[in-house]
Amino acid sequence: MSVTGPVEIIRETRLDPRFPLSRCELRELAEVLLDALGLTGRTFELKLVDDREIARLNREFLGCTGPTNILSFPAHDEPDAEDAEEAEDGAGGEVGEPGDQTFLGELALSVDALARETDLYGQLPLEHLARLLAHGLLHLAGFDHGEIMFDMTDAAVDRVLDEYAGAAG
Repeated sequence: MSVTGPVEIIRETRLDPRFPLSRCELRELAEVLLDALGLTGRTFELKLVDDREIARLNREFLGCTGPTNILSFPAHDEPDAEDAEEAEDGAGGEVGEPGDQTFLGELALSVDALARETDLYGQLPLEHLARLLAHGLLHLAGFDHGEIMFDMTDAAVDRVLDEYAGAAG
C-alpha cells in the first residue's frame, strides 16, 4: 500500500476529539517532528489503539504487564553505511516494504493513555501528543533513554508548539 506523506495511520480505536488525531492533522504533525528530529524523508507507521490493545502488545513484545503510552517497533536494528546512503538517496520500495530504507518502523500509541496523561501532567493535548510521538520516533531512529534523547524530544516539542502557535496567530 502506498502512502502520501511521512506516516501511514491505522486507527484501531475511537478517537478523543480533544486531540489532533485526524489523518491530515497527524501527517502535518509528523512532518514537523521528523524535520525537528533530523529525520526528514523518513517514514513510519502509526497505529492508534486503546489501552487494551497496547497492554496486549506490551505483554507480547516486551513481557510487561499493563498498558503504556507508546511502543516503538524499529524496522532496522542497526543501519550500516550502505543502508544510510540508500536512505539519503530515497532508495527502496513502498513504505514498510523490504528494501525501503527510509522506513523507520511502527509506533503504537494508546489514545486512552494520551488522554489520561494529558490531564495528569496538565499539558496541552498537542504538546503531550508531540512529546509521545517524538519519543517514539527517536526510539525508531535508534536512540535510548538519556539526556540526548530527552533534549531532542524537548526541542521537537518546542518546535511543534512554535509552529502551531504561528499558524494560530
